[in-house]
Amino acid sequence: MARTSVLSTRVLLVCAAIGVATGILGGIAGWATVPLLGFVPPLYGLLLGVHVLPGIIAQEVLRRPGVALLAHLLAALVSSATAPQYALQFLGTAVLFGGIQEVVAAATRYRSWRAWRFFVSALVIGVIIAAAVFFAAHLKTLPIWAQVAYLAVSVLAPVAWTAVGLWVGIGLRRAGVVRGGR
Repeated sequence: MARTSVLSTRVLLVCAAIGVATGILGGIAGWATVPLLGFVPPLYGLLLGVHVLPGIIAQEVLRRPGVALLAHLLAALVSSATAPQYALQFLGTAVLFGGIQEVVAAATRYRSWRAWRFFVSALVIGVIIAAAVFFAAHLKTLPIWAQVAYLAVSVLAPVAWTAVGLWVGIGLRRAGVVRGGR
């Protein structure tokens, strides 16, 4: 009997659909980056947090190894088509965020799909986002209240977007996206 591939047609199609939908959001976030940083820098973390969606939704729906990274890479390609000036950032973010989500899932040997596991990856991503952009964007030049707001938003935004991603993923599972086999 032939062994079922981890990347079956169903898995590829589901990841592609997730990648397209979340990639469009990522592209919109890309276009909103400069205006937001120019007018309200502490809210920048909200835009970056949207990039957790592909992996969260894919892992919640499919519950298989590799789907977070695959969905992230497909979303990065769509985001790059939407906002090409950020193509390298989208690809880097896809590898980083998808990689973190895969590592956290691998730590549980892809057996625990409870919400806490998704939120652990969100917190790790939030801390990395906060630290990287804080130094890269020279946010230390902002007033202390804006620095604190930025750090809080940057850490909590991936957590909030993860909750949204889980909600979408649960809805897709209930709708039967994985019905008839995995």
